[in-house]
Amino acid sequence: MFGFTIVENLQKINEDIQKHELKYHNKRVLVSKEFTFDAAHHLHCYEGKCKNLHGHTYKVVFGISGYTDDIGLVIDFGDIKSIWKEKIEVYLDHRYLNDTLPNMNTTAENMVVWIYEKMQEALSNEREDYRVEFVKLYETPTSYAEVRREWMQSE
Repeated sequence: MFGFTIVENLQKINEDIQKHELKYHNKRVLVSKEFTFDAAHHLHCYEGKCKNLHGHTYKVVFGISGYTDDIGLVIDFGDIKSIWKEKIEVYLDHRYLNDTLPNMNTTAENMVVWIYEKMQEALSNEREDYRVEFVKLYETPTSYAEVRREWMQSE
């Protein structure tokens, strides 16, 4: 239907599109961002290989929702990255998790709730409509723990 074209004239604000047209809707939208970190830990009261000190390359996936602003953004991906770097990653990346996290067994199930709480706390200081909808914490490429907003609120 549409053929390939070379853009000759870039759309210009206030000429080709008006500022009030940038926001297309008033719906809640979920955006997602992933991060990885490397860390070491061991588990207490566990009989298996994980009772010994070992490490993982973890992957964290955030689902954050909110309403679009006047230019059509919920949250800038760079702002999510800044929160991650400044408020959460500093406790995790290249760390011995048993030392840097609150007293807990450093299972993926415990850690994912802690990560959720840290992100939700940081976002609630930014804008009232931001919500962490879910966090997934992959301990390996095929194994993860997940927490969802409705589970956190209903307990």
